[in-house]
Amino acid sequence: MTVHKRRITFAAAAAALALGLSACGGDEEPQDSGAGQEASQAGPKPEPIAPEDMTPPGTELAVGETAVLPFPDAPEPGGVLGVTVTGIERGEAADIASFGEDAEGLVPYYIKVKVENLSGTDLSFAQIGMRALTADGESTGAFATSGTEVEGKCEAQEAPPGFTAAGATFETCVLDAAEDGTEVTQAEFGDLEEYAAAPIIWTA
Repeated sequence: MTVHKRRITFAAAAAALALGLSACGGDEEPQDSGAGQEASQAGPKPEPIAPEDMTPPGTELAVGETAVLPFPDAPEPGGVLGVTVTGIERGEAADIASFGEDAEGLVPYYIKVKVENLSGTDLSFAQIGMRALTADGESTGAFATSGTEVEGKCEAQEAPPGFTAAGATFETCVLDAAEDGTEVTQAEFGDLEEYAAAPIIWTA
């Protein structure tokens, strides 16, 4: 099926979160980032991860494999995350019907992600952005505004405050969508400058 390239924003449920890897600061009270998080425990910091140990741009991974990514927004240098796409799940059109006409003819896809603190540095409030791709590796032609979610099925999470220990993890879900009948089997990360032209791609 030919995918018509259309950019659709689920504005009705948009949240004020930045795309990609980002960190929040300021004097606001930290928000409860929800389920799927393991508490950070104090401990010795690991040896720094060398640049050559980062996952190169353009790397193709299977769902369940981990990419090692720099985190440039960390309060202290050397922030590194392990990012694993654990699933790419098809939802039902009814899940996004409340978004109105923007969602007509679309079905949601839920990109499930596990994030690990590899550097033992302060990565509090880290967020991950992903995009769904068709089985041919093409854009779905639709997108959900960052932070949009489907309650109980795909809820965006960020790293909890105090996310400082090596080995600490949290889980999140990124919502995307495609025209009904389009097969989606891949997810890509390209939201850092060095990965923009050659994203990392996970395939189910």
